[in-house]
Amino acid sequence: MFDVNSMIAANIVAILKKQNRKQIDLAGALQTNKQTISKMLNGSRMINAIELKRIAEFLGVKMEELTKLQGDSVDTDIVHAFMGKVESEEAKEALNIADKLSNMILFHSRVRDNGMAMMKPWEA
Repeated sequence: MFDVNSMIAANIVAILKKQNRKQIDLAGALQTNKQTISKMLNGSRMINAIELKRIAEFLGVKMEELTKLQGDSVDTDIVHAFMGKVESEEAKEALNIADKLSNMILFHSRVRDNGMAMMKPWEA
């Protein structure tokens, strides 16, 4: 399991570092504040498609560059770590169910947070 938003954020951070740019520069290009960019890049705020396109334009890269899966990514999910330690099929199935439930909870939490953020008035 991996978090797509975190993967995109990591790609953006890597490109910012490579280009020697700062979050404040990105905030200016997106006409937002540094706090919003910080939330995007630490995973506490979803990055929508329009923002992703603007970020790609600012960085001078294709959107695919921002959404690519890193080849050396390591799965650090705690449930998956335990998956290899249990021996019985029942325990593996229980961990699999727990993994699916936690994914659903996280997904719905992020959808709710994103929906609440979209209901707020636009920043001037």
